[in-house]
Amino acid sequence: METMEKQTRRRGRPPKEGGGFSETRELLLQAGVEVLTEKGFSSAGIDEILRRVGVPKGSFYHFFGSKEAFGTELLTRYAAYFARKLDRFLLDTTMQPLQRLQAFIDGARNGMARYEYKRGCLVGNMGQEMGALPESFRGELREVFQDWQDRVAHCLGEAKELGEIPENSDCHQLAAVFWIGWEGAVLRTKLEGAPDALDLFTDFFFAALRR
Repeated sequence: METMEKQTRRRGRPPKEGGGFSETRELLLQAGVEVLTEKGFSSAGIDEILRRVGVPKGSFYHFFGSKEAFGTELLTRYAAYFARKLDRFLLDTTMQPLQRLQAFIDGARNGMARYEYKRGCLVGNMGQEMGALPESFRGELREVFQDWQDRVAHCLGEAKELGEIPENSDCHQLAAVFWIGWEGAVLRTKLEGAPDALDLFTDFFFAALRR
């Protein structure tokens, strides 16, 4: 999955003015997204994140009381960002519903290629390592996936109304299948460093939609 757009980074101790602290906080969150989409929460070290931003460790604990609090903020930010990304494609009425879903897939595929298939989905990464995460993350991750499923289900509902898919299609079930398969395909794409898994899943899913 494509990460949030990069912001300009400044090295050195953060300014003590309110605006400077706000900027540093945003840079820490951006660096956190980058690291977690590459490595996951358990493998991500605070020191690595600090090195990417170029600020001392004290700055981190000024903004976040713990790594868990930092992870919660990252999850919230990423979920909101990705929901906006989904809406940009799935609510675009200049295209037919299935074209919108394909456009989202193409955009995500291109985003992974831009980072040489080293970055995946922050939410998917955290879900895969749930056994090593604080239990507080479980409900939050489930809510994020449900929100994404609902958005795809709505798009598929429009496709059913327009006759793009059979009228007996269960759009909520299909949306669940989409995200289950999509996250697996993203994982395999990271593993292989190539988009074959994404392409195979996409072809299979669209073929199944029209049966």
